[in-house]
Amino acid sequence: MTAAAVVQSDTLDRFLDELWAVEGLSDHTLAAYRRDLEALARWLHGRGVALETASGADLLGFVSARMQAGARPKSITRALSSQRRFYRYLVHQGEREDDPSAGIESPRAGRPLPDSLSESQVDALLAAPELDTAVGLRDRAMLELMYATGLRVSELVGLEQSEVNTRQGVVRVTGKGDKERLVPLGEEAVHWLTRYLREARADLMAGHPPVDTVFVTRRGRGLTRQAFWYRIKHYARVAGIEAPLSPHTLRHAFATHLLDHGADLRVVQMLLGHSSLSTTQIYTHVARARLQSLHAEHHPRG
Repeated sequence: MTAAAVVQSDTLDRFLDELWAVEGLSDHTLAAYRRDLEALARWLHGRGVALETASGADLLGFVSARMQAGARPKSITRALSSQRRFYRYLVHQGEREDDPSAGIESPRAGRPLPDSLSESQVDALLAAPELDTAVGLRDRAMLELMYATGLRVSELVGLEQSEVNTRQGVVRVTGKGDKERLVPLGEEAVHWLTRYLREARADLMAGHPPVDTVFVTRRGRGLTRQAFWYRIKHYARVAGIEAPLSPHTLRHAFATHLLDHGADLRVVQMLLGHSSLSTTQIYTHVARARLQSLHAEHHPRG
């Protein structure tokens, strides 16, 4: 079906006529508005939604699809601007009671790409702790849990036993702004977390008052962010990883590898606890950069 058939021409034409009459926009600018809105209309039509009745979730889905298709932040920002003008026009005309574009942030350009690790580097890092000690089992469980869930370091070290359900394979996390989210663990993380709780935690807590913190030191206290960061750097050296690391390296790897394997950007946003999709969008650039690097390295004409 053509764009003209998908978009109700009288609605779009009335909107563009309004822009021309009130603001005197050029033919070039009006054509850009039309292209942006027709592209949205075609995407919505494929999901059984009309342009005039789209919801905020529909528009967010369109933004997510554009991001994952490799659209530049500038292009998405322009499209969002066209949508905002269109839906505000419908509200002003009494054809809608709400503006579905309200609250949808434009992606931020120019942000530095986060440091990440390849899947083989992550495997080497996770295998680095010595498993014949209580501390080694604790550290293996922490590394597995962070890579499996994408928790922030502060969320990981602050995790309490009451927030962990190994039977259901989920953790309840309280993130920024005291917002709670449920994050699945995966079989490997459940295995190592269960083993740590069964075999190592009691040893570390011996002689100390009970605490609810999951990951503890030999002093019977929870680890600090700085202490865990020191442990990550230590295991990176053991694993022979020379790539630059940050305290959130495994969180970044979690997000990047999910996208590498086809996860939806909105799902990754929910798992990471990002309030804005534009914050999560940076990982699409990391995934795309890795693909380009692999192509250049391995393709005979790369």
